[in-house]
Amino acid sequence: MARWEYTLGLQEIAPGIYAYLQPDGSWGLNNAGLITGQDESLIIDTLYDLDLTAEMLAAMRKASPTAAAEFDILVNTHANGDHIYGNELVNAGEIIATKACAEEFCDVPPQMMADILAAAPGMGELGRFFQSSFGRFHFQGITLTPPTRTFEGHLDIEVGNREVSLIQVGPCHTKGDLIVWVPEGRIVFAGDVLFINGTPIMWAGPVDNWFNALDTIGGLKPEVIVPGHGPITDQTGLDETRAYFDYLVAEGEKRFKAGQSVVEASRELMKGTYSRWGDPERVAINLDTLYRQFGNDPTPASAVELFGIMAELTAN
Repeated sequence: MARWEYTLGLQEIAPGIYAYLQPDGSWGLNNAGLITGQDESLIIDTLYDLDLTAEMLAAMRKASPTAAAEFDILVNTHANGDHIYGNELVNAGEIIATKACAEEFCDVPPQMMADILAAAPGMGELGRFFQSSFGRFHFQGITLTPPTRTFEGHLDIEVGNREVSLIQVGPCHTKGDLIVWVPEGRIVFAGDVLFINGTPIMWAGPVDNWFNALDTIGGLKPEVIVPGHGPITDQTGLDETRAYFDYLVAEGEKRFKAGQSVVEASRELMKGTYSRWGDPERVAINLDTLYRQFGNDPTPASAVELFGIMAELTAN
């Protein structure tokens, strides 16, 4: 949206409601949010390491007297590390997530990321891709801090004088995705249901759930949508994301029926209609998920295998 600059840092998108943006939205560069009301505050997601999270929290405290006192609630939209690794610095009275998010919270601990980065120089093509994607982050010394309260479906809470609704939309991007709806201001914090100007990642699926999540957001008739990655958007971002998955389903099914592998199909689609979006190699993750749906195969490829495919795609 033209009225919001896509620049690093905190932007007030409505009185007492803020988005924290991290251009260019690539691997690990997620957005977060702050909602304040009277004497309470709520943070939506943290960042990928402690240094980045500390900078964000300092900006929030400087911008809001309410946030400066303390952060009362932290909401994690899902369990990917870039949205949760900074949790320990918030010292929130309550950390809320979906039950499914909590169940996969410890799947990729920070030390695992640190160990892979340390080993990356000896991992060839895969190591080079991993370093280029995640080498800017510092994963050492992070204490994973999980949710203290979980829910399923829908949870309404109050932040001072503001109503806030947490709405489960996963499995979609991950197993436990939620969105945050603030009726006052008609604002949605969409988590990683939306990657604007970047290729989405469908780790979990099925794709129909992603379409349903877009419908849920659209049905709220928001005026402002803060995506998990990329610039602030509105209905346009929903439409573009839907068009991407419509395209991917059609093109992916055609290639699946023709017997193409995920690698072959990904190499072709990386050069296609959405090649202008950032991180086009992520199409391999999405096609792997779609191929499993087309073949009724419940067994996902491992993350290592998928990162290996993406490393191959970006190296050639």
